[in-house]
Amino acid sequence: MERLPQIKTSLPGPEAQRTLALDRQFVSPSYTRDYPLVARRGEGMMVEDVDGNVFLDFSAGIAVVSTGHCHPDVVRAIQRQAATLIHMSGTDFYYPLLAQLAEKLAQIAPGNSPKRVYFGNSGTEAMEAAMKLARYHTRRHRFVAFLNSFHGRTFGALSLTASKAVQRNGFGPLLPGVSHVPYPNPYRCVFGHGAGECHCDSVNYIEKLFKTAVPPEEVAAIVVEPIQGEGGYVIPPRNFLARLRELADKHGILLIFDEVQCGMGRTGKMWACNHFDVAPDILVTAKGIASGLPLGVTIARADVMNWRPGAHASTFGGNPVACAAAMETIRLLEEKYIANAAKMGEYILGRIANWREKHPIVGDIRGLGLMVGIELVKNQQTREPNPEARKKIIQRAFEQGVLVLGCGESTVRFMPPLVVEEDQIDFALGVLDRCISEAER
Repeated sequence: MERLPQIKTSLPGPEAQRTLALDRQFVSPSYTRDYPLVARRGEGMMVEDVDGNVFLDFSAGIAVVSTGHCHPDVVRAIQRQAATLIHMSGTDFYYPLLAQLAEKLAQIAPGNSPKRVYFGNSGTEAMEAAMKLARYHTRRHRFVAFLNSFHGRTFGALSLTASKAVQRNGFGPLLPGVSHVPYPNPYRCVFGHGAGECHCDSVNYIEKLFKTAVPPEEVAAIVVEPIQGEGGYVIPPRNFLARLRELADKHGILLIFDEVQCGMGRTGKMWACNHFDVAPDILVTAKGIASGLPLGVTIARADVMNWRPGAHASTFGGNPVACAAAMETIRLLEEKYIANAAKMGEYILGRIANWREKHPIVGDIRGLGLMVGIELVKNQQTREPNPEARKKIIQRAFEQGVLVLGCGESTVRFMPPLVVEEDQIDFALGVLDRCISEAER
């Protein structure tokens, strides 16, 4: 397959239009698609649609295909395992890969204490397990989460999620006992401060909450994304997670890190929390862990994961084929792709460093590794969000063969597979540069 885009038809093409018509008739309308891509196959950084158009994928299947589409080593691991054993429920039986992957995850998880691992099928399932484990271990029922966070869409995880009102509308009442507090956003600090003070205010807010409305002895866990994903690719101030750690320890509260999107090497380290030198009691991850196969894991300190047999389980969680894909994915990440994410992330940030001066609608540029966000505004002084411009830019980029998605209210995010190379970055940024200029007219 080509290394750079080739658009051969109008978009969507005739074959794509047939699929769209079928989809409109039979598929749930709850799905959201920013543009009509109808994929047929993928290879590395590239995706080909059903009409033969080839796109450069800077979305990685929403940060999932960490080693690129259909990495040959991952495909071979999947094929070998599928020809050997497709399924035995880890809830009821044993198989080597489940224990081997748990051992590997325990070894690479942040923190020095012994770990144990629970397997599910998605980030949402992993978060549900973390919530149940936190309640079980602490015998407390409350949680503290953050505004603009995304932790999943099932009832428990959705109770933590505070990203978009539409995700919660019509599904209440949700899980009681969840309190949401401001996430420290240096560009949009709700307390009116900059990066140097924003973290203190967010933690102070929680402390005040403990004194006025939420007894800390009833709080099982504080749940936080070390870098907010759906909320806008927001990187908190340096000391924020350390202050949270201190606060949690002071009150005997567990600290849960949601690294579903920011984990598995995306930020140039295995875990985003490694950038801040803070370890959680429970870590949740999924997305990039198995290069596209469904797998979610909850990794906890061994003394925390003390629930009894039968307390929680999953028929398909830790499926042998998904485990094989995860083992090969982790090997590839450790050998070369985490380092590539760090290198290519610096390259991207260097290339776009002057876009605030070049483009009046670019308000903020932020990122770690291959988790980069460009926040669009109507005015750089007022910082009013500009979702209309983002919509135009994402659509025009699609028409020119580059797949990007939005997050937050008006941020375009770059989250390519960790295999991306400089010439592909140059092409994508050239397209985005032109699209932003068009949106400014």
